[in-house]
Amino acid sequence: MEEKKNYIQWIRGKVGHEKIILVFAGGCIFNEKGEVLLQRRGDSGKWGFPGGAIELGETPEMAAIREIKEETGLDVQIKRLIGVYTDVDMVYPNGDQAQSICIAYEFSVSGGKLFCDQHETLELKYFSLDAMPELFCKQHEELFCDIKARYGMVFSLEE
Repeated sequence: MEEKKNYIQWIRGKVGHEKIILVFAGGCIFNEKGEVLLQRRGDSGKWGFPGGAIELGETPEMAAIREIKEETGLDVQIKRLIGVYTDVDMVYPNGDQAQSICIAYEFSVSGGKLFCDQHETLELKYFSLDAMPELFCKQHEELFCDIKARYGMVFSLEE
């Protein structure tokens, strides 16, 4: 595999738009008000939790931390696993098909500064759990339901 190509580009070069299994890692970052950070995605224009595909040789944790940095500019540390979301068939705007598996974590911010690359990330914004926009896909909706069930309308930085 060429170093300059990522795993999805490499595998898509072999299978085209055919359905494949893809594994993603990402999750949620809360601010001091208990609002959760969402990313308006460049591929669909819809809102979702930051994260992305696991590359060959990466653990889900490594991929999640790398993807959060790439998509938000933030340096993060994993606090806990929230869940694994598996029952989603995706068809992307370019016609790629996938059965996706998402491993979602809660993160704490250790540094960095929010930025949007205007390619993968069109906008970053913190949302209250009771005022969330329509989310990108079923997995993101299920993740939100788990976050809301765990944290409800009350959030504490101390646990």
